[in-house]
Amino acid sequence: MLGAGSWGTALALVLARSGRDVRLWAHDPDMARAMSATGYNPRHLTDIPLPAAIRPESDLATSVATATTVLVAVPSHAFAATLQALAPVIAAGTPVIWATKGLDNAGGGLLHDVAAATLPDHPLAALSGPSFAGEVARGLPTAIVLACRDRAVGARLCSDFHDERFRVYPSDDLIGVGLGGAVKNILAIATGIADGLGFGANARSGLVTRGLAEVRRLGAALGADDRTLTGLAGLGDLMLTCTDDQSRNRRMGLALGRGESIDTATAGIGAVVEGIRTAVEVGELARRLGVQMPICAAVESIITTGQSPLSAAEALMERRPGAEFDDRPD
Repeated sequence: MLGAGSWGTALALVLARSGRDVRLWAHDPDMARAMSATGYNPRHLTDIPLPAAIRPESDLATSVATATTVLVAVPSHAFAATLQALAPVIAAGTPVIWATKGLDNAGGGLLHDVAAATLPDHPLAALSGPSFAGEVARGLPTAIVLACRDRAVGARLCSDFHDERFRVYPSDDLIGVGLGGAVKNILAIATGIADGLGFGANARSGLVTRGLAEVRRLGAALGADDRTLTGLAGLGDLMLTCTDDQSRNRRMGLALGRGESIDTATAGIGAVVEGIRTAVEVGELARRLGVQMPICAAVESIITTGQSPLSAAEALMERRPGAEFDDRPD
């Protein structure tokens, strides 16, 4: 397990409970030493003990030396660099899964393209879906998707995670799974803003629904399976992230709607808010493909130009009416 944040730690706990031996890599040696000494993660999920099956490490080569599978759970801005560091030390043919959500920091592309370019001779898979780390770590029931284009490998990887509390559905749609996990963070900021402005439940429902339409339009342009975007990795993750305050992206939106700055809100949240970076990356991708995503564009404008959340919301509502199911709305 590469990444000892809340999500990486939670997934390590799932695997340990399923009988797997896990080496949990932290890039900070002090953090790895603290986990070894105390049996707890000192920064994330701090009240949940780490079982003996989880062995903290800070040396990447040692972490993956005997691994039968490598799972990456680092923030999206560190994804490419982590895979580049992994490439020379991972054993040939070892499957690599990522639970990172977002786009490539450098080129704005989907993460599976980065992985394929960096690790061309390894089976690749993406794990995504509606899953708050704290609930997964505590063993609360969760359903998630694992996408792998090699179905036999994907079935084996699903079985590594699957138990009575953590249900894993196989898929071969890396595009749809990656896209759903990225764009939902932007839409969670948007719904948080609406709630922070006091717009109510009607607005929240409308934003989630129209946000899904934007994800599906971008998915169609990229070749995603539309069923993925209306399933767990799309609609399921979107609903979770937009409607529950465990979501860092929703909390960012709430803070912005109440008048806080991005820096102040980030400091209060105390963790990476993926949607801030992803809003800009998705905006660039949508413009490149000629896909209209007005809600995502409004969030991008708030982030990049300093437009007030209220004026961005008013601009959205004042757009010329169009058909609900028009693929190219004005």
